[in-house]
Amino acid sequence: MGSARGSYYSALKQITKVANSALSLRRICNSIAKSAATAVQANGCRILSLNPQKEYLITVGAYGLSDLYLKKGPLDVHKSLPDILDGKVVFIADAAKDKRVQYPQIALAQGISSILGIPVLEKGEAIGEIRIYTREPRQFSEADKSFLLSVADICAVIFERAELHQLLEQDYKANEKRRKSSRVSPLPATTLRPTSFAHPSEEDFAKLLDFYCIEWLYEPRSFPLRWEGDKIAEMFTPDFYLPELDLYVELTTLKQHLLTEKNRKLRQLRELYPEVNIRLLNKNDFLKLLAKYGYGPLGEAKVEGIDRVLYSHAKIQRRVKTLARHISRDYAGQRLVLIGILKGVVCFMADLMQNLSLPVTLDFMAISYYGGDGQVVKITRDLDSSITGQHVLMVEDIVDTGMTLNYILSHLSAHNPASLRVCTLLDKKARRLINVPLDYVGFEVPDEFVVGYGLDYKGEYRNLPFIGILHPELTKGAEPH
Repeated sequence: MGSARGSYYSALKQITKVANSALSLRRICNSIAKSAATAVQANGCRILSLNPQKEYLITVGAYGLSDLYLKKGPLDVHKSLPDILDGKVVFIADAAKDKRVQYPQIALAQGISSILGIPVLEKGEAIGEIRIYTREPRQFSEADKSFLLSVADICAVIFERAELHQLLEQDYKANEKRRKSSRVSPLPATTLRPTSFAHPSEEDFAKLLDFYCIEWLYEPRSFPLRWEGDKIAEMFTPDFYLPELDLYVELTTLKQHLLTEKNRKLRQLRELYPEVNIRLLNKNDFLKLLAKYGYGPLGEAKVEGIDRVLYSHAKIQRRVKTLARHISRDYAGQRLVLIGILKGVVCFMADLMQNLSLPVTLDFMAISYYGGDGQVVKITRDLDSSITGQHVLMVEDIVDTGMTLNYILSHLSAHNPASLRVCTLLDKKARRLINVPLDYVGFEVPDEFVVGYGLDYKGEYRNLPFIGILHPELTKGAEPH
């Protein structure tokens, strides 16, 4: 036990020393992975962080693991040791047989037997993981786990520092732009991106994806293309994977010799892995791909005037499905009346009801505003059917001051429904004047003018597949929604 404590102490001493160094994030985490694995006498270690959408895990540092294992495919947090995301320490006795392992066949092929997963927590929420790997079946002691939890705490501080550094760097670049331009687009909210790109074009591509809130993973999988006996002689690693589109992307320039070689590899990959969707793109190709999904300058009829995308179509759909599951559970065995205010709620209402697993009926109301301050509400279209004794869910696109919703709820309550709750896609708490009860909330939004997915500005932008923020100069003097 004394020798084990000594190895823990020596490892923590080395880890804290490298953590306080000027090395890059990846080199720091590689060193920590080596120290951690050595201290617990394991064969390998991997340090991972959550991607911005908290759907996938990204390798930040590793030791003792092959490139093929590290790039075996995207690590889905809901399929790969999912309990770690809940802050639990997870032990896998046999990686080849445990259902909590996402790629058991590759673990078997690479000789991985036991895995120990440790959450990296920030303010009680998981932001990453440490995984320890052994080739022989292994039980880990409580002392091992305690040591690794301490390492995880250090990693949390390192992640936070790296994210702060990225924020400061972006702020500096934004200030540089302000010196050259009267206006600069607000920076998107950042989450740690521990990626060193091989080429500037890849970084530009990633920034473009970030602007449109399209999820991306950098080089998450390597595909073996050629073998010499039992050994892999050639592999191909596409630059990006876009989970929302289930698409691998390899970027290329117009240099003919590079293009010829990449086309050869793509042909081989498609022959060996016909189920894989992959595209070879140059910059113009990518702009065309974006336009196909309603994004980018080639789709400017849709996005002209949009400052930035707040929520992508895929993220909205995921959230709507989650809300629908909660509502279906709460109203199980009952019939539900959905009521919406025309016109902004149409997109949200349509998607929400399609995902509900209960019998529902729909009704709509329309309102107008009058009076000096425009805050007095008049109902111009009332309900078609009685809601007395019915379970009613008021569905809203956005709630800001709460004044209109409060008036509508009072009107509906007068009809004596059996129950009355509120589901809103967007909640703008910054503008709240009346504290109305919200039972189901999709997203909390900043105090800016948002459009898309049913929300309009002067009758336009309702058909956008995403929710975006308008350029401030377009909405001067307008009440934001």
